[in-house]
Amino acid sequence: MAAPRAPLHLMAPVWNQGTRGIHGLSKAVAPEDSQRKGRSLLQFLADHFYDVQALREYLLRKQVLKVHQKNRPFTHIKERFGPHAAGAYFILKQGGAVKFQGKEWIRPNTHGRFSLDFLKFPEVPVEAVDASGSAINYYGLDNLLALKELQSLWLRHCPHVDDWCLSRLHSLANSLQELSLAGCPRISERGLACLHHLQNLRRLDISDLPAVSNPGLTQILVEEMLPNSLSTGFTLGSSSLPGPGEMSSPRGATLYASSGPVTSPHPVPAMSGNPALDLSQASSQRSLV
Repeated sequence: MAAPRAPLHLMAPVWNQGTRGIHGLSKAVAPEDSQRKGRSLLQFLADHFYDVQALREYLLRKQVLKVHQKNRPFTHIKERFGPHAAGAYFILKQGGAVKFQGKEWIRPNTHGRFSLDFLKFPEVPVEAVDASGSAINYYGLDNLLALKELQSLWLRHCPHVDDWCLSRLHSLANSLQELSLAGCPRISERGLACLHHLQNLRRLDISDLPAVSNPGLTQILVEEMLPNSLSTGFTLGSSSLPGPGEMSSPRGATLYASSGPVTSPHPVPAMSGNPALDLSQASSQRSLV
């Protein structure tokens, strides 16, 4: 009677004392090897992290680094093709959409790929950008501030757009006519006070801003802060601006603000006559309550 054969275990090949190229064999490794791998992972975590807080800080640093990488400038494209091509490339890499003057909207496909045909007309300016839901932050705005003919900018639900970001938009004051900040969780009254530079705005969406404590008071102050651009067609509601492909040239200006009670749980500050200053003071008072 023949002796039973020993089970066949596939061994991971080793090149240059390393383990590169063995990931595809992970399913063929014996069960005890999988258990050993699990123990190795636990040992790695135990060696590098003494508590849960240290692990959370490590993961946070990785996330910050990832956001920083996504907001890096594409200097080589700017030097070769100009600021409009570089700005468009940045937004498309973020998963957003751009529109050049006289052209159709350009947006990535489901796999994040997009056409580079816009590099063929580097002199044509970008007139609209939709960066909604992207990871754009304070540093990533460098890619947009050179777009001096930008008319429409959507920054809906951008988790890293904050008050400091709004303080940089004054560079677009001469051209910007439509701006959507709806759903940005880090924008407060203090940031909205910076919009007083944008006197050419015709449409502004400041709906659903959780960091704004008093939407009713804020919308009044914003309307007073931008009297030339938001003097007619004032609308209260949770509406939003037209999205990409729905651009229009409004006859009257429109402000969209979050619906809600006008009264505030906090004392209403006395008005100074300077709406931008009043917005900043309202934000400061909220932080002290």
